[in-house]
Amino acid sequence: MPEKRTVARAKRDLRQGKSPSTAAGEFVKEEMDHIRSGKHGAKSAKQAVAIGLSKARRAGVPLPNRRGKKAARKRATMRTAAPRRSRAVRGVLKRQPRRAASHRALSRQAHQAARRRGRADRRRAGRRAARTRQRRA
Repeated sequence: MPEKRTVARAKRDLRQGKSPSTAAGEFVKEEMDHIRSGKHGAKSAKQAVAIGLSKARRAGVPLPNRRGKKAARKRATMRTAAPRRSRAVRGVLKRQPRRAASHRALSRQAHQAARRRGRADRRRAGRRAARTRQRRA
């Protein structure tokens, strides 16, 4: 269950017209903080990011499910997980290592994710960034 502050920050981002991935970043950041503080672990940085994105989707952030698929429009209400399942998941995560949220692991994950993106995808992202810069000026 995400913290109220995280949900509030994500909602503020969406209200300001920022992209859903920016809003989802709040949940990913929260997840990294949880792993670093020892609340639980993750096998890899990829898993840690996936957990954060899953929390964002459950909180109503309109994120695409798979690469290239449109986001499913759902109610922006938080669904609660079954207590037994929640306990089981937390137990498994507690046994995972903490290094998944290290600076090095996150850097490697970001680098690999960027390499997987195609030329057209990078170009589109650049043009989108340029548009937001023009709006701000």
